[in-house]
Amino acid sequence: MDPVKVAIVGYGGMGGWHAGKISEMENFELAGVWDIDPKQLQEAREQGIHTYTSFAAVLADEDVELVVVATWNDVHKPLCIEAMRAGKNVISEKPVAMSLAELDEMIAVSEETGKLFTVHQNRRWDNDYLTMRNIAEKNKLGKVFRIESRVQGSRGIPGDWRREKGHGGGMVLDWGVHLLDQALTMNDNVKLESVWAQTTMVTNDECDDGFYCELKFANGLRYYVEVTTNNFISLPRWYILGENGSAVIEDWDLSGRMTLVHNWDKIDSVPVKAGTGITKTMAPRTDETIHDAPLERICGDWGEYYGNIYDVLKNGAAQTVTHRQMRRCLKLIEAVFESAEKNQVITFDEER
Repeated sequence: MDPVKVAIVGYGGMGGWHAGKISEMENFELAGVWDIDPKQLQEAREQGIHTYTSFAAVLADEDVELVVVATWNDVHKPLCIEAMRAGKNVISEKPVAMSLAELDEMIAVSEETGKLFTVHQNRRWDNDYLTMRNIAEKNKLGKVFRIESRVQGSRGIPGDWRREKGHGGGMVLDWGVHLLDQALTMNDNVKLESVWAQTTMVTNDECDDGFYCELKFANGLRYYVEVTTNNFISLPRWYILGENGSAVIEDWDLSGRMTLVHNWDKIDSVPVKAGTGITKTMAPRTDETIHDAPLERICGDWGEYYGNIYDVLKNGAAQTVTHRQMRRCLKLIEAVFESAEKNQVITFDEER
């Protein structure tokens, strides 16, 4: 085995996560880490990890083949470009850049230098997402016409740089980039027609602490995404509606169920009391026309991400998270901000 030697730039939460995972993989070897905060470097040394004295020292290490950039969002671009021009392959933490224009500069340098450049979209391997996607793609509910994807917290934005707009803070660029990438990856070959969005600033005066958006795809799917940080009673992680049933996934533990109709023709019902009146339209279906079914749990292997990186570097494979996908996600993020600012539906230009 010829392991890839990796240096990590930024030894915070995600940098530490990458370091731990890399140390467990036989195809990779952690060469060391660098951070602008001396406390983070001291913590790394206490864990037996080699630390670099500067970013220049990272780039000067000829043994380092791959650099993982896990810093504040606003410095992804200069660090990634400098690393590629120094002959290093690069993984950037998400969001890969602050704008599509920045990303295009980074892609141009990747093409110019011939170096791998990609982003860490780890939540493509989340079990809850894969379980939802399996339900939709196998038409277990018939044709799916609506998917609702939510993550909800009750502590506001963490009290660090994520609250600062200049550093790329806010929930659209934090959790939003994950959920939007999931929506686009599931519909990788389906045209996205339009975007509607609203952002919120309930707990923060500088950047968004949540957002709501709806994506309209050419196949008829309406895909709703919600990220909030001021919810004290959370709604389900996933809610999926199809022509012949519905499914719910409550949280990351995959608790949930599907309810399927097996007798569409029998739609008569006895009116039920509803508030101060009665309703036949909203009366529940009878047991003989529907049945519940357990979820088929799909478990992802996040190791496939780094496995692909190894195959790209050593075997010439195509990268899993492509430049086209990275551009599409950044375009969508910009459309979300534009829609929220203008308070209107934005036509999504797939060709731009």
